[in-house]
Amino acid sequence: MKDEAPIAAATLIVMRDGPTAPELLMVERAAGLRFAGGAVAFPGGRIEPVDYASANHSLDSAKVAAIRETAEETGILIAAEPRPCEQAMFEIGVELRAGRSLSAILAERNVRLAIATLVPFARWCPVGLEKRPFDTHFFLASAPEALPLPIADGSEISRVFWTSAKALLDGADQGTTKLMFPTRRNVERLAHFGNIAEACEDAAQRPIGMVSPWIEDRGGIPHLCIPENLGYPVTAEPLDKAILG
Repeated sequence: MKDEAPIAAATLIVMRDGPTAPELLMVERAAGLRFAGGAVAFPGGRIEPVDYASANHSLDSAKVAAIRETAEETGILIAAEPRPCEQAMFEIGVELRAGRSLSAILAERNVRLAIATLVPFARWCPVGLEKRPFDTHFFLASAPEALPLPIADGSEISRVFWTSAKALLDGADQGTTKLMFPTRRNVERLAHFGNIAEACEDAAQRPIGMVSPWIEDRGGIPHLCIPENLGYPVTAEPLDKAILG
């Protein structure tokens, strides 16, 4: 049986400047999920037909999907103008989880998405490593001030929280935080930035090449590898230590 075509997906790396380093909005996936259960990740998910209908081209549809999925999973709507108040954001999250389309919700509230503010950061597709891989666009987004506390959707997401890249990596090293291979590589990259502006500047200067990990024997030990020219400080990890799903 042939492997199926990759699933188009999008992820939003929501950042806010902290005292010493940016903080990231992260979700913890429910432990019972078949894919990446219990893993800590950036909010995101599949690009749905409604996202294509709301955009002018494929990259814009990925941005719409990333914003929509983040609102569904965390109750926080990013890149909305004018920005809804705390109660409105909560209501929008509830309506999205009930199955209403984002475009209809925003039209009723006279709100539009400023998708141009999202900065392309990366694109990952582990072709050959998974039967049905996700072709995922990663975008950076700056969180506006005075956001409401994030709220987990209660089904796919068990926890939503703000944390630093260093804290995530420390937790992964200590075995208390499950970071899948693509998430860990992106968190390691983010850990080198002192603020949001640095992250956005770095992303703008690099081509968004497709990251397709491969397995390579290094000194008799199989490693999962990625290209070395895309800004990632760690480009190989022993296969038996890499978390794939």
